[in-house]
Amino acid sequence: MDALDLARWQFGVTTVYHFLFVPLTIGLGIFVAGLQTAWHRTGKEHYLKLTKFFGKLFLINFAMGVVTGIVQEFQFGMNWSEYSTFVGDVFGAPLAMEALLAFFMESTFLGLWIFGWDKLPKKVHLACIWAAAIGSNLSAYFILAANAWMKHPVGYEVVDGKARMTDLWAVLTNSTALAQVPHVIGAAFIVAGGFVLAVCGYWMIRKNAPMWRSAARAALVMTAIAGAVVAGTGDMSGKLLYEQQPMKLAAAEGLEHSTAGAPFSLAPGIEIPYVLSFLATNDPTATVQGTEDLQRRFEQQFGPGDYRPDQTVVFWSFRVMIYFGMATVGLSVLGLWLTRRKRGFPRWLSRAFLLALPLPLAAIIAGWLLSEIGRQPWTVAGELLTASSVSPGVTLTEVAISLTIFTLLYGVLAVAEAVLLTRHVRQGVEEPAPVPAAERREPSLMY
Repeated sequence: MDALDLARWQFGVTTVYHFLFVPLTIGLGIFVAGLQTAWHRTGKEHYLKLTKFFGKLFLINFAMGVVTGIVQEFQFGMNWSEYSTFVGDVFGAPLAMEALLAFFMESTFLGLWIFGWDKLPKKVHLACIWAAAIGSNLSAYFILAANAWMKHPVGYEVVDGKARMTDLWAVLTNSTALAQVPHVIGAAFIVAGGFVLAVCGYWMIRKNAPMWRSAARAALVMTAIAGAVVAGTGDMSGKLLYEQQPMKLAAAEGLEHSTAGAPFSLAPGIEIPYVLSFLATNDPTATVQGTEDLQRRFEQQFGPGDYRPDQTVVFWSFRVMIYFGMATVGLSVLGLWLTRRKRGFPRWLSRAFLLALPLPLAAIIAGWLLSEIGRQPWTVAGELLTASSVSPGVTLTEVAISLTIFTLLYGVLAVAEAVLLTRHVRQGVEEPAPVPAAERREPSLMY
């Protein structure tokens, strides 16, 4: 094992941990904004209670996401200086836009929302949470656009061994980004929907109050709609893989040799004929390239080396993403059907919501592993190998020390996050004390 191996492990571990909070922040922010909008329009008190309850869960998760995200930027300079040198001119613009526009917008308006309940007009206060939620989604767009460039670099030229941006618009409207952004954001809404359903399921088991049924119905609708978005953009992504990242597509299907009418593998040894070719090209008889044929082609194009990713990880990541994601969306559709016409939630369905909490998280993490490991051995496809991206002055011992520190620190943060979320969920919704009519004012959300 060398410094490169440990640097890859460190980036993978810290990024997976950070990615646990990002999708929940993206989806939960919009959900909280929707609840407050419902309170603003109807004046019903239970929407206010739900806004404050899920708002605090959103804030806990947001704070943890910010803390863990800072580490990502340090690693670019610590362990991946060669990569940073190569992509810096291209990444500078979208990452600056993410920080200066999206993140500042999100954090500023979130602060106004937290402390503005008793100070801002209702409409202005409502606009603050919407601005914060939109900011988090804009932040995701800029980050994902930069990530998409690594898979399908456009709008640049290489000068003196460095990538120089020639067209910012091309980078931001990269075809890979246009498919990846709605796909990831849709998956984030599924994660947030699954989280809300788990919380509602917990409380419907203990106390089947109407407010929890109302929140659960809203989460079911959000998850079902997001599932349709993810399915549609996933189809777009599959066709782009066929054109832009054929090795990833072949590895995800375990396809070693180019095949006409390629099958889709449900599991090793269980195949559906022609489906892969149809998904990749809309032609069930089209030829899909295999890993071994692509390996020979890439050796001729780029020189000796192994251009195949870890096929076991990529193959199973693809299936975990699909199966667990479909299970979550399927549960939401079933919940909508069973609760149509304002019917109540069966107790077993509430338990299913609670038990299904890990499924969307596992699905989106598996999707990230498919996306990033499937691109190997490249950090920037066709331009920069991972082995050439690591910092040349970093030693194995130095990376091992930082990996150990980050692992221990993140372990402590994981416990803190779990304790805070669990404690708040168990506390439930606070019942306001009766206040004389003459002294009533808007409830405060002071954390």
